[in-house]
Amino acid sequence: MRAVVQRVDGARVVVDGETVGEIVGEGLCVLVGVTHDDTAEKAAQLARKLWSVRILSGEKSCSDTGAPLLVISQFTLYGDARKGRRPTWNAAAPGPVAEPLVDEVVGQLRALGAQVETGRFGADMKVSLTNDGPFTVLVEV
Repeated sequence: MRAVVQRVDGARVVVDGETVGEIVGEGLCVLVGVTHDDTAEKAAQLARKLWSVRILSGEKSCSDTGAPLLVISQFTLYGDARKGRRPTWNAAAPGPVAEPLVDEVVGQLRALGAQVETGRFGADMKVSLTNDGPFTVLVEV
């Protein structure tokens, strides 16, 4: 699993003009990509890392401050544009494999006590955020 994690001061996801997920104030906006060999165990490991990674103000984590997370599925994180002009998506897991694993990340975060908002899997989502810093890291498990 691969995640692009951004420290934000507010973020939201809109689908068909409707806000489906939003966090206000300091938190993390997390884009999650799934590949073919990912498992529920990797989803749990990613959730623990997201909950405890110390990238908020004062080198704190969401677990330290109770800051919310906005988790959004993002198959394009496994795009490969090394050859030609058109990326390939061969490394991205198909929806029936990826969706339950993204849901597992969200479920594991909530089990840890996190406030989690989400996008809508497979939808055309409009994501807006204020990157605080800017601060963005890549997390792989």
